[in-house]
Amino acid sequence: AMEYERNKALLLELQRAAGTGNDRCADCGDPDPEWASYKLGIFICLTCSGIHRNLPGISRVKSIRLDFWESNLIEFMRNHGNLWAKAKFEAKVPPYYYIPKSHDCMVLRQQWIRAKYERGEFLDTQVCQDPCSAGSREGCLWKLGKGRRQFQKRQFLLSAREGVMKYYSKESKGPKAIISIETLNAMFQVEKIGHSHGLQITYITDGQTRNLFVYHESGKEIVDWFNAIRAARYHYLKTTFPNVPEPELIPRITRNFAKEGFMEKTGPKQKEAFKVRWFCLDSQERNLIYFKNPLDACAQGQVFLGRRDEGYEVRDDLSQKVWVKKKKPVIILVTPVREFVFICENDWKQREWMDALNRVITE
Repeated sequence: AMEYERNKALLLELQRAAGTGNDRCADCGDPDPEWASYKLGIFICLTCSGIHRNLPGISRVKSIRLDFWESNLIEFMRNHGNLWAKAKFEAKVPPYYYIPKSHDCMVLRQQWIRAKYERGEFLDTQVCQDPCSAGSREGCLWKLGKGRRQFQKRQFLLSAREGVMKYYSKESKGPKAIISIETLNAMFQVEKIGHSHGLQITYITDGQTRNLFVYHESGKEIVDWFNAIRAARYHYLKTTFPNVPEPELIPRITRNFAKEGFMEKTGPKQKEAFKVRWFCLDSQERNLIYFKNPLDACAQGQVFLGRRDEGYEVRDDLSQKVWVKKKKPVIILVTPVREFVFICENDWKQREWMDALNRVITE
């Protein structure tokens, strides 16, 4: 019992020790990790420890508070630690590779951990791939078809050198779509698509936002596609903006929507019937895009969000001329051209939307 308490105290001391990186999960950066891999010598969070359990030949985990730690394991942890592991297992992470955080979906975290420790993809011995070749990929993905009823297997081709992504259906000789890497974006949308490997690809054609919803049965394959898209985008950005510093380019490779959800909207006269629409806020492009349904391929419209000093404003007070059913909370989006009136389901969602819109307008 004395050894148990003493070793627990030593382990907690190690977890908090300055200059070790042990105070954050070695894999997702979550603060105060309460688990550790005594085979790799790293401190990790509960969720990442669950992924490590599925790598028994490579990693073995224990709770730093609840399990018994032998003195030799404490010594092993002292001689290793998170910064040591980062220097070894993340020596050659390409700049375009997406490093997941604790809020990211499970498939991204699983494949990051497997890439590091199981496949050794970023060890010092590995040759760093050129983004142009890393951004070239060919293979099949399951794509949501028209009518949103079923997914169909489609051939996809990505070429950073040509600056395009294409996909083909069985029937068509030529590509069904040729997508410019300039407007290409990808984000994981697990809940929306209803698949743990669900990926949403967006692009702009004829000034309109288009969506493709895809997945692959293999977690490695879909994450490899995601990072290939990022490599192609990185190559495009580096070529197009050679003087922009890398820390500014990296966040622009791909992005998630700042907020998504249902609201109701009326027309320009503010006398039209309110209709339910699915809204996506793209803070990087400063666009509020709306669709009839969350899984629609084509947007019904979009509102550009300029800055406050350009006459853009978000309010929650309604003019007398607009009648709103059931007295639900409203949002007035003021632009120099017109006022948009939206109805939210409740006060909490109204506040969330107003905060998100205000963040864009004040940027």
